[in-house]
Amino acid sequence: MPPQLRVATVRRARELRKQPTRSEHILWEALRKNRLGTKFRRQQWIGPFIVDFYAPAAKLAVEVDGPHHVLQAEYDRERQAVLESLGVRFVRVTAEAVLNELEVVLAAIVRGLKPPFPA
Repeated sequence: MPPQLRVATVRRARELRKQPTRSEHILWEALRKNRLGTKFRRQQWIGPFIVDFYAPAAKLAVEVDGPHHVLQAEYDRERQAVLESLGVRFVRVTAEAVLNELEVVLAAIVRGLKPPFPA
């Protein structure tokens, strides 16, 4: 990745960490401090992309899809395919599910954390 793009991506990730959506804030409170038995990072950059939450040990990205994701579904699919080609696995949840069914969301994440992990 060119240095300018790396700097811009890191800067954008920092901005996103400072201004989480309500659902991202709620989910972060449930994930932080190894509460699910593994470390998560928020707004983690992987190549030119930023994922909402990332568990490096499991190579698991958790994406919280809000209403705007309906308009960018094709981009999200392509982005996910690129990241999956790098060995990243995904759990996608809706912002609404985080707000209304947090335990169901956490159960899905726990399932995603289970081995086998990509090499």
